[in-house]
Amino acid sequence: MTTNSLPIPAKPWTVSSRTIVFGAVGAALYGALGVFSFIIPGTANVAIRPALAIIPFVGLRFGPVAGFFTGLVGNAIVDQIQGFGFLTYWNWSLANGLIGLIAGLLAHYTPEPAVRSRRLARLAVIVIVAVIGGLAFTVTDIFLGNTFVYWLTAAYLPAVLNTALVSLLLVPVLDKAWEPLAQRAGR
Repeated sequence: MTTNSLPIPAKPWTVSSRTIVFGAVGAALYGALGVFSFIIPGTANVAIRPALAIIPFVGLRFGPVAGFFTGLVGNAIVDQIQGFGFLTYWNWSLANGLIGLIAGLLAHYTPEPAVRSRRLARLAVIVIVAVIGGLAFTVTDIFLGNTFVYWLTAAYLPAVLNTALVSLLLVPVLDKAWEPLAQRAGR
């Protein structure tokens, strides 16, 4: 992430046409690319889904509102396409939205260092904290009939590990690919 890229709005809760457009584009991309995933055997329908990296990226670049929308709506689209319906895993859609929201808030409130290696470290910390915090909401699976141990070992930990890994690998790539586009936009 560079100082030449599009800035996050001055107020993290700002909703502008930019927020809406990038949130919608992020949700559409995640919804379309999210179908390219596969379920990890022995888990509670936890999928390795490279498109998950879009969620924290949108939160980092375009703010918490766009990140939340991307995760919530994008995951609901993927669930609908894969035949689960909108309400089957509603809490997981909300958790994915929280990943984008947390990433956006952390990016807004932590200054971006000038040194490239420190920028990558900041990015990694933001992604990991956002994934751990956002997916913690899925503890609501307990109220849907699962035990805590089952949720923790078959759902939460596998989801955190694969989402963090995918995001740590792909968010810097997405960010690097975005830099020339941001510079062309004159920001």
